[in-house]
Amino acid sequence: METAIIFNVITLLGGVGMFLYGMSLMGSSLEKLAGGKLEKVLERLTTSDKKGVGAIKGWSLGLGVTAIIQSSAATTIMLIGFVNAGIMTLMQAIPVVFGANVGSTATAILLSLEDLKSGAGGSSVILQFISPTTFAPIFIGIGAFIMMFAKNKTAKDASGILVGLGILFVGMKNMENVFEPLRDSEKVIHMFSTLSNPLYGVLLGLVITAIIQSSSASVGILQALAATTGMAPAVAFPVIVGQNIGKCMTILLGGLGANKKAKRVSFSYLFFNVFGAVFWMIVVYILVFIFKPDFWVTKYENRTFIAAIHIGFNFLTSLMMLPFSSQMANLTGKIIGKDEESKSDSEFKKLDDMLLNTPTIALEQCEKVMNSMVETVYENYKIAMELFEKPDEEKVEVLNENESFIDKCETVLSRYTLKVNTKRLTKDERRVVSKILNSISDFERIGDRCINIYFSGEAKNDKGIHFSEEGIKEAKAIIEAMDTLLNVTMESFRNNDTVLAARIEPMKRAVGVMADTIKDQHIERLEAGKCNVEAGIALLDLVGNIERMASHCGNVALHIVKRVNSYDEFDDMHGHAMDRRSEEYKALYQYYLNQFVDPIKKS
Repeated sequence: METAIIFNVITLLGGVGMFLYGMSLMGSSLEKLAGGKLEKVLERLTTSDKKGVGAIKGWSLGLGVTAIIQSSAATTIMLIGFVNAGIMTLMQAIPVVFGANVGSTATAILLSLEDLKSGAGGSSVILQFISPTTFAPIFIGIGAFIMMFAKNKTAKDASGILVGLGILFVGMKNMENVFEPLRDSEKVIHMFSTLSNPLYGVLLGLVITAIIQSSSASVGILQALAATTGMAPAVAFPVIVGQNIGKCMTILLGGLGANKKAKRVSFSYLFFNVFGAVFWMIVVYILVFIFKPDFWVTKYENRTFIAAIHIGFNFLTSLMMLPFSSQMANLTGKIIGKDEESKSDSEFKKLDDMLLNTPTIALEQCEKVMNSMVETVYENYKIAMELFEKPDEEKVEVLNENESFIDKCETVLSRYTLKVNTKRLTKDERRVVSKILNSISDFERIGDRCINIYFSGEAKNDKGIHFSEEGIKEAKAIIEAMDTLLNVTMESFRNNDTVLAARIEPMKRAVGVMADTIKDQHIERLEAGKCNVEAGIALLDLVGNIERMASHCGNVALHIVKRVNSYDEFDDMHGHAMDRRSEEYKALYQYYLNQFVDPIKKS
């Protein structure tokens, strides 16, 4: 007897494990097959309207995405990441949370397909075929065959969906087989009779779901028990209510390290299920007390009525709460409080680790932070040039704050981009990673050169050094030339514009010729006694730093062209505008020589 009990427990655990693994495999395979499109659709459709996405649109989106990936927790964790990173507002996220709860009932609907076969008495061939007990082994067999022999990644991901779905139903059947002998057990009958106290039922559903961290699996176990031993709605309803509260555990844990806005998403998920539980427990038991319907205490041996209660709870609750999304946002704000972030913090919050499971979105966030870094580098260039001419303490403070942000960007952004690179990315996304990682150091070095120029200018101003008339003209000319080059580099980098990128290399080379010309003319002035040594050192320091900046811009241009046109080596770009052998390059180079160098040459 004890051996039989142990065997049944092991079989039950195996069935639950297969169910969970099948659901996980199916969901992850669907996400891989989508190649990040699900997350991208979720992010774009909920942020496309500046005035806020419509509640119905967000609700539908949450329902659809959750039905596909089979987990409202996964969808809500994704939303927490989006809100935490600042790419979604709380008002946009809350309707999606409501829809996600409805979408989580998809697994229960799938499991109910087995009832079609029993309902038809097994007479319909079509109903027999769509029965999970029939197609589960077929799906596993086909999926396993494809998984073993297919080389195409898309085919392998599709096979994962088939195998996952098949294993899910095999696990479900194993659980039912364990519960089958319990049909006439007096102990089981007694246990269910004690659950006539609805609070016990709620507690049981809550604990089981919190332990296995999946309401879909928890409801699946309940469906297996109902299909074999029979169950009355009076017992099933409070358990399902408890299961919907228990599934909040994963969400609450996921929101622990998030900012307050993201925690408010977690709280809205909890409030949805707690409000639904309290409201429907009161309403249903008042109705039962008044009408005392027979069906409430009648045992049903099927899975469908469990699925119907599960769907009804979530669907009706979401319909009631959807019009009050804004009130929900205000309520969570009063309870959790509002975030106060600095500008730097808000930028780095975009690089949220929660987004690593959605690499497409994570990479877009990397690009946003990178663009902010580039803009800050340009701002520091403008400030450094102004400080080179005359001191200003307020601008020095801004310069130092910007430099701190730029340095942090190099560290934080590089580390985060490398994390993204460990995920499954498309070829194009890997080129984006390469572009970012290679360009970060170049822009950071440009920022360092700005600081060098500031120090040089500070020393010049402290000593009261002044340039000659020719030196002032040359300094202004090369500063303006570098300003033009930085603007073109920034615009090209932001928009992946290879047309603009093609201008950077000849422009960089022209700035180099400009620097050589200034050096030569300075030596001539020095020999003629028209310029002193200290002024010459300051001018040459300025020119040297700008020359190095131009070189870094040239590196960035190469990364842009490689990213867009998939070039691996510079020699592969034969005929491209950046190729010095091309006619277009020669024409651009001559144009920039005329624009930059000719005006400063001695007549």
